[in-house]
Amino acid sequence: MSTFVAHNTNMLDTIITSKTRLKLLIKFFVSSTNKGYLRGIAEEFNESTNAIRKELNQLSDAGYLSRTSENNRIYYQANTQHPLFQSLQNLVRTYLGIDQAVDYVLERAGDVETVSLLGDYAKGVDSGTIELMVLGDELDKAYLLQLSAKLEKLLNKEIKLYFERPEEVLQQIILYQGED
Repeated sequence: MSTFVAHNTNMLDTIITSKTRLKLLIKFFVSSTNKGYLRGIAEEFNESTNAIRKELNQLSDAGYLSRTSENNRIYYQANTQHPLFQSLQNLVRTYLGIDQAVDYVLERAGDVETVSLLGDYAKGVDSGTIELMVLGDELDKAYLLQLSAKLEKLLNKEIKLYFERPEEVLQQIILYQGED
């Protein structure tokens, strides 16, 4: 499994050379409920609005993202009706090394409010260390730590979990955000 994942991550980095586009694909395709608007995404990624706007427009024009207008903002979200939606979602989840585990983990981890990708993977760099920040009330931290240890062996990658926001975080990609 880890050889397959490593091969796919190298292949994905080769195919998608724009780090901004890779981060957008991760944000929108890891969970179909994720959405965002231009300035919010630019702040989340710590990038210029021009770079984000260019990629959002290209992904929207190609039909991968849908646009909706709410409160004078244009929100972007994965187009689940696109014929390649499921393939892109599976590719992104494989790239991150989480495959189909996202929903399974969320069901058993407690009251999860947000799960964010930090560090190198949030920058679109496959460094071998996956940093995740899991925030919420009454989290089953022992379960999450046990699961991360199992995933480390399976994926042959180091997994760092944070249950509070580290001070040094400059960049993050929100993988899951619970309903308000």
